[in-house]
Amino acid sequence: MDSRSKLLLALLAAIPLAASGASPAQTSAPRGFFRTEKRQGRWWLIDPDGKPFLSKGVASVSYSGDRIRDTARAPYGETTRARYGTPEAWRSATAERLVRWGFNTIGAWSDEGFTTIDVDGKHLACTPILNLGAKYVSARMNGQAWRKGIFPDVFDPEFAVLVRQVAGVKCSPRKDDPWLIGWFTDNELRWGPDWRGDDKLLEQFLGLPESAPGRRAAVALLRARYADVAKFDDVWGTRFSSWEELEAAGAVTGSVAVRRKYLQNAAAQKKTSSVDRRRVAFAADCDAFLARVAELYFQITEDAVREADPNHMVFGCRFATLPSPPVIAAASKHVAVVSFNAYGKDPRWVIGQYSAFGKPLLIGEFSFRSRDSGLPNKKGAGPLVATQVDRAIGFEQYVFFALDQPDVVGYHWFQYADEPREGRPDGEDSNYGLVTVKDEPYEALTRKMALVNAKADEFHAR
Repeated sequence: MDSRSKLLLALLAAIPLAASGASPAQTSAPRGFFRTEKRQGRWWLIDPDGKPFLSKGVASVSYSGDRIRDTARAPYGETTRARYGTPEAWRSATAERLVRWGFNTIGAWSDEGFTTIDVDGKHLACTPILNLGAKYVSARMNGQAWRKGIFPDVFDPEFAVLVRQVAGVKCSPRKDDPWLIGWFTDNELRWGPDWRGDDKLLEQFLGLPESAPGRRAAVALLRARYADVAKFDDVWGTRFSSWEELEAAGAVTGSVAVRRKYLQNAAAQKKTSSVDRRRVAFAADCDAFLARVAELYFQITEDAVREADPNHMVFGCRFATLPSPPVIAAASKHVAVVSFNAYGKDPRWVIGQYSAFGKPLLIGEFSFRSRDSGLPNKKGAGPLVATQVDRAIGFEQYVFFALDQPDVVGYHWFQYADEPREGRPDGEDSNYGLVTVKDEPYEALTRKMALVNAKADEFHAR
């Protein structure tokens, strides 16, 4: 552990346990709904009573839990039905647990009834997810946005229509809920190469059917950037005799040479290699298209949510991997808080990349898995550690690394209950839970969470 990390944990140990979740910072007049505010150089959420608030959340808190692969069986759901009988009884017991463990927020993919429950004068706020782009991909493109990495065709007028429809159905009925913090619009859209594919978003759009609005927009961008198709061919390594031939060619990708990532001496390569100059031009084409796509996506989704619900914040699409700067820049224009998922032991580097854009930041997912859980842990993101005590230590260090950064306004653990050992529909079979599928808490982890969550506000304030 480096000296900075040791100093952070020493400071943590010196902070007394807080009597409540409120920061000692001076509060302002109530506004009625959650908002953001920067105080003494640090971002905060501000709750409906005007008090500083860090969103300490847990995602995927549901009565049914995850299904086993391609079956109707859900082990955690079988336990909750046998133990509680009704969602209402489970919800009440779960709310008491989460408050006792120091959490104040129900994250994405969670039961919607928690905000009405009073636990000794405390409420659990919520951050629902709308899956706007994902619903368009499923309905209009016959595909899957998250599992397959298919990006919605934001140039299609039907995208805006469907987004407005979904927002109207989902957001309007909850626009007066004081304990709804804000809306996630999507989860982990694929803005570029990642575990789902190595093609750039511009290449993905060039692979759409010729009649697709997104493909026409991609071709139009290239025609505007190159005086003639020969100059385009020179950069991309293609052999088109005319723009018309390109338009009718089907999928178009850059050559292996221009798509290859830069090595550590990228700056020197750009100066000395003609191939690298082509790579620079190819990357610039891709970033220019990303800027257009991102601007459309964030503008359309923001407008739709704000039209249906003018009272609550928009948190964007929970980035999976750090996207190119044009994407974050576009998001920063349209969201109140930039949200992203950051699996790892130390989130400080990635937080720093997002912080450059000047917005408050919310970590939508992070987690640690343990080998002593008895689960396979063969598929799933996040560090794999030896024991539940190591999970607890990992949580403590991660949270205080994050809250040392002035722009972080919340952190959400993934998830409430373990995944089935047989694997959920996408194959994940990991020890993510605060509880087992038998609804038994991991005591070492949840005790540590209670201690850390109690100190989090004071630590962030300092």
